[in-house]
Amino acid sequence: MPAHGCNGPDRERWEADDMPSDPNPKTRVWIAFLLLFVVFAVGAWFVSDLSRLQRGSAVRDSPAALQDITRPGQIDEALTQHPQNRFLRLTAMAVQAANETSAAAEKLSSEVEPSAVRGIGNLGAASRDALEALRRDLKTAEANATTFMPRYLALLKSERDKVEKHALSLNAGNETTARLLDHIDKRHAEFTALVSRLLSARAELYRAYGDYVAILVAESGAYKVVDGQFIFPLQRTVDRYDVAARAMRETTRRVVELEEERKNLLKSQQDGWVQFVSGK
Repeated sequence: MPAHGCNGPDRERWEADDMPSDPNPKTRVWIAFLLLFVVFAVGAWFVSDLSRLQRGSAVRDSPAALQDITRPGQIDEALTQHPQNRFLRLTAMAVQAANETSAAAEKLSSEVEPSAVRGIGNLGAASRDALEALRRDLKTAEANATTFMPRYLALLKSERDKVEKHALSLNAGNETTARLLDHIDKRHAEFTALVSRLLSARAELYRAYGDYVAILVAESGAYKVVDGQFIFPLQRTVDRYDVAARAMRETTRRVVELEEERKNLLKSQQDGWVQFVSGK
């Protein structure tokens, strides 16, 4: 029978000779590329993981420095003891920025009401000219109250931008920065809603006060003042005066209530910094 192959040593030599001496060049390229890809992938994972560690370090380094803080004033005290703590530095700066905004807002609020409105004394002894000047100032105050909000919102935006910029300069980390800005946004939303109601109430007060003074201007020379009470010759004037006086009392009461609410909110938001620091 004809032979279909080699047997014995000859077969072994054939198989050995038939095998290529080196891998295919394309195979070598793909293996090298695969190894390079693995190296870069591992390196990228390491860098990403290191970045996450760095972003979270500001928070993880904080508990020991923050555990005894129970009131806002202790934030600065803790910072004195731990001056390198980025979380404390960022929080202390944010509290300072909030206090500066509050002071600036108070200054703006005082500018709403002309000094003549605050300085008016006994209306019963005021001349007609003084009453007319007061009425004009009340109209100015009403207009100022209705245009106050954009200036107030600009203060809030400036505060937020300043804190965000400081957080970036400290490399505080995305998570910490986002949590702080969220805290600021919620605080601003609460105060914006209250300030909006307060400004509306103040505008109503100035309007009611102006209506009250307008009656005195119109009746100047016709009324008398007895024991601090205005005495008008006609009943219809008395009725108009009573309506105006009641409106002024009611709007004044509303402003006083909202001012008290504002003071309470300020205190609550100061305490809120302690909750922010504790992570609650």
